[in-house]
Amino acid sequence: MAKQVKRKRRPQIKINAFCRFTAAGVTRIDYKDVDTLLKNIDESGKITPSRMTGTSAKFQRQLTTAIKRARFLALIPYTDKHKK
Repeated sequence: MAKQVKRKRRPQIKINAFCRFTAAGVTRIDYKDVDTLLKNIDESGKITPSRMTGTSAKFQRQLTTAIKRARFLALIPYTDKHKK
């Protein structure tokens, strides 16, 4: 009979349980608000998923669109290699 290998569990990442935009009373996310956009991008330039940040689906869609617009207008970098 073969030995059973005990599998290691993947470490769980802390998840915010609330949407920061709903709590602040934000109605729309603007592409010109660079500080807010940079908080939702990781160090390599990827958009942080809502399962990590706790952002609601409505604001995650607005956030994604705003980040893509800001990238196109060169307000924020596409990757970490394009820093100003």
